[in-house]
Amino acid sequence: MEILSASDAKREFGEVLIKAQHGPVRINRNGKPVAVVISASEYAQFEALKEEHLKVAIQEGIADLQAGKITDGKTVMDKLRKRVSG
Repeated sequence: MEILSASDAKREFGEVLIKAQHGPVRINRNGKPVAVVISASEYAQFEALKEEHLKVAIQEGIADLQAGKITDGKTVMDKLRKRVSG
């Protein structure tokens, strides 16, 4: 992954866009990562992957509900309190 400082990225923005078509470009500010520039097609793939992951999680939740694998909020909070204080 190519890494640029924020000032270099600002000065070379057109180049950053071209480079992002070939792979992610990380932008650092004060030596710390603050952003990654990716191509529109890579972003679309990422969004589709997130959506698919969410659909699977929802289906798992529905299956748990249908199987009776549920716990009410009070029970969950009681278990958390015991874990924290115990």
